[in-house]
Amino acid sequence: MPPAHAEADEALNVLSSEMLFRGTRALVIEHDGDRYVLRITRNGKLILTK
Repeated sequence: MPPAHAEADEALNVLSSEMLFRGTRALVIEHDGDRYVLRITRNGKLILTK
């Protein structure tokens, strides 16, 4: 039996961080007229700031 989250993943758009960042450590996301910066930390975590 597949894991419970497998069905949820199929309903979502799943993008890898490698695909999003394309070799960079930060990217800008525009949402509802505001800009946010998504960064990869030195420890490999993601931080989203406005």
